[in-house]
Amino acid sequence: MPKPFQKPAATPARIALAACSSTLVAGSAELQLFPEGEFRSIDGRPADAPTWRIDEALARTLIAAANARTNPYVIDYEHQTLLAKENGQPAPAAGFFRKLEWRPGVGLFAVDVEWKDRATAMIAADEYRFASPVFSYDTTGAVTGLFMAAITNNAGIDGMQEILLAAASMQFTTPTTTKEGTQMEELLKKLCLVLNLPAGSAPEAITAELGKLEGEIKKNPDAAAACSLLGAFTSQSATIAALSAATPDPTKFVPIAAMTAMQGQLAALSAQVGGKRVDELVAGAVAEGKLLPAQEAWARELGGKDIAALSAFIATAPTIALLTGTQTQGKAPAAASATGLTANQVALCAAFGLEQAQFAATLKAETTA
Repeated sequence: MPKPFQKPAATPARIALAACSSTLVAGSAELQLFPEGEFRSIDGRPADAPTWRIDEALARTLIAAANARTNPYVIDYEHQTLLAKENGQPAPAAGFFRKLEWRPGVGLFAVDVEWKDRATAMIAADEYRFASPVFSYDTTGAVTGLFMAAITNNAGIDGMQEILLAAASMQFTTPTTTKEGTQMEELLKKLCLVLNLPAGSAPEAITAELGKLEGEIKKNPDAAAACSLLGAFTSQSATIAALSAATPDPTKFVPIAAMTAMQGQLAALSAQVGGKRVDELVAGAVAEGKLLPAQEAWARELGGKDIAALSAFIATAPTIALLTGTQTQGKAPAAASATGLTANQVALCAAFGLEQAQFAATLKAETTA
């Protein structure tokens, strides 16, 4: 059976307790927690980093964490909060604070300290002189977190250092990743890749996709039992490669270049046939007296765009008698009419719907003018 995933075990983090060199001031709401730059405890710590250090950038992280807290930081006596489980003694607070402030060239301060009366009296009586913060740091010694503070007189905390650090580590650190946890993270990353999910997808999303895959497998259990997922991918890749390398069947496929050339030829032939048809329509309409010579250019342009529209226009256009044959239909010219108009003038009046008498009067007026 596969080994169940176990919760990572807790491992000690880098936790430190150090005394600040500044002297406590009775009644002051300010308390220096760290000096700017690199610093050490008077007993030589840290041993697992070059020095402890804090700068403005690191301080901003601590200040942001302080602003996000609901409960205030506690200041106790001699780190008794860390020792309460060991010695069973109460851990009264010497004070509390919430706000942190970075002062360039000086260091990080708590600026709203609320001292208890007992602590105020003991500091005023010079019974306590130093502040000792409890903080975390990384392999370079950079301060990464602040947990609490204490007032103390022993900066090195003689004889109690190991007990205090162990207690602080258990109280303020979270479990770190074990080998099993790392393996689980790697497995989740690979599952995201296989299932085409974004890297870092939640386990719920991965489980949902696996459920879909399981459903597909259950539809054909015999085939699923006969091959692995890797085998299926390999088979699909081989099929795609074979199809890509295969020569297309010329009876089923046409080269793109040949298709393009054929389309061009068809377009040219279509234009040629269409142009010939337009010429025939226009020539016939002119011969039949349905188009004036001045209309030919317009008719050809219309036919080039829409031959059906040209055909419809010609089909409904009236025939102009003057444009077809002779006006006398091959007969000798007739004598002038009673109005004095010639046969041609009578034909014009008939073609344009003019009164012969009116037309004759107009001609006479123009002639005598």
